[in-house]
Amino acid sequence: MNDIVRQAGVTGTDKAKLYAAIVIAAAGIAAFYFLKGIQDDWVRWSVFAGSIVLGTLIFAISQYGRDFWKFVLDARIELYKVFWPTRQETGTMTIVVFVFVIIMALFFWGVDSLLSWITQSILSGSGAGV
Repeated sequence: MNDIVRQAGVTGTDKAKLYAAIVIAAAGIAAFYFLKGIQDDWVRWSVFAGSIVLGTLIFAISQYGRDFWKFVLDARIELYKVFWPTRQETGTMTIVVFVFVIIMALFFWGVDSLLSWITQSILSGSGAGV
């Protein structure tokens, strides 16, 4: 994503389309719950699905939707540039991480034991009466 994505030409109409898409989708979700017990399930699901599809279509024809689609396409191109490790490399790195975690756990256990022993030696040797 080397190119800077700019929202070129976002107008008041595009903002209105965005708000309308949000309101239509939210109204469909609210209607789904409001119609419970009043309408059959197929009616509720139809209203819900229709509002989501309509909201998505309105969003898609706005500048925001076009910018989002361009972002998705650019992200897909970047995904192809990713270096994916082989199975052997993944297994090797997993083993390295586990060994490092075990070594660090032993190190911190040793440091903790040493500091605990030093603290107990200082407190018991000072006549504090433990």
